[in-house]
Amino acid sequence: MTSWFIADLHLDASRPRVTQLLITFLQQVKGQADALYILGDLFEYWVGDDALDSVHAAHFLPVITRLREVSDSGVALYFMHGNRDFLVGERFAESTGCTLLPEQCLIDLYGTPTLLLHGDTLCTDDVDYQQVRKLFRNPQWQQQFLALSLDERIRQAEAMRMQSRISMQGKAETILDVNQQAVNTALRCMGVSCMIHGHTHRPAVHEFVLDGALMQRVVLGDWHEDKGSFLQVGVGQMKLEC
Repeated sequence: MTSWFIADLHLDASRPRVTQLLITFLQQVKGQADALYILGDLFEYWVGDDALDSVHAAHFLPVITRLREVSDSGVALYFMHGNRDFLVGERFAESTGCTLLPEQCLIDLYGTPTLLLHGDTLCTDDVDYQQVRKLFRNPQWQQQFLALSLDERIRQAEAMRMQSRISMQGKAETILDVNQQAVNTALRCMGVSCMIHGHTHRPAVHEFVLDGALMQRVVLGDWHEDKGSFLQVGVGQMKLEC
């Protein structure tokens, strides 16, 4: 048996083929894995669990159904918030059968202590983003946002998504990637030699030496209409594939 990791699918009604790709993937995982970890940005945006009652959620209901089938099949299902779907809450967890993870989570991955993150907290060179992230993760801001009408929340989410795209276009690639010192600090604080994260859309397995020990940082890829990226880990094996 193995554990599977995915991130950065950015599911949206405007990209139905990505949703179908995920449904096909979930059919393969169902009953065939120890665990499936979703490390953030499953959705392009999520404006609150109450949206599940509205027409706006129609595109995502098949995904929620398939996720429930995965968890019901005996596969442990875990969800970590990303920078786009940080408002996913307990109702989503109950509907899918998943366990919500903290923004930094330490697991025992077949004998290897491993740190799981979405990855955005490692991009410390992007000062503007870190300020926005701090605002969005503020419970008071979230409470005020969720008090708005559903239509207004969707309108604001669309506007913020567009602003994010514009902001990224004006930034150097190095700023949008992780900061190595932030990576080192996270590994030292947790006392581990392996981490898995997404967010940067740069799938790779990085190995480097820190404090005389070999470290490993695995970066999950994002999903497109013609391919999905996943990590499969078992005892003594690791595959990062599309």
